[in-house]
Amino acid sequence: MNESIRPGEIRSPVDPAAGPADAGLVFIGWAHTPWTDRKDMPHNLRQARERGGGGRIEIAPPWRLGLKDLSAGSAVILLTWFDRARRDLVVQSPRHSDRTTGVFALRSPVRPNPIGLHIVRLLACNAESGVLTVDALDCLDGTPVLDIKPWLSGVDLPPEDEA
Repeated sequence: MNESIRPGEIRSPVDPAAGPADAGLVFIGWAHTPWTDRKDMPHNLRQARERGGGGRIEIAPPWRLGLKDLSAGSAVILLTWFDRARRDLVVQSPRHSDRTTGVFALRSPVRPNPIGLHIVRLLACNAESGVLTVDALDCLDGTPVLDIKPWLSGVDLPPEDEA
């Protein structure tokens, strides 16, 4: 993990990685991607798709029955755990910006709880082997998977602007 601080960044007085766990999360699988180094990884799914960054999700045996009723062509919400990201910055200085920004206004993997959110399309789904092929992933190879949820059109939309 890179511990350096860019100008303007602010560390939290608490490093969540150093404290006791207060959530009983389990990894249900792992993401396999072409990206092995953070500096080479796309910053978002759009960039991953442009770079041909498809991926594969391998679900651990105890959770494979949960893949029932998923099928190729479906969109899913994939939640991952950015296990190699630092967790102690509350204000960051993104490389793509000339100003600092609060962590909760960024999609950076550097956050108190480094949970990744990826809305992807299933290209193939083999529940027996536990392998899902997806159109793109913007995470490092070997990133743990926390959960998969169906993306539901008409439900998973932001609220309409009432102005």
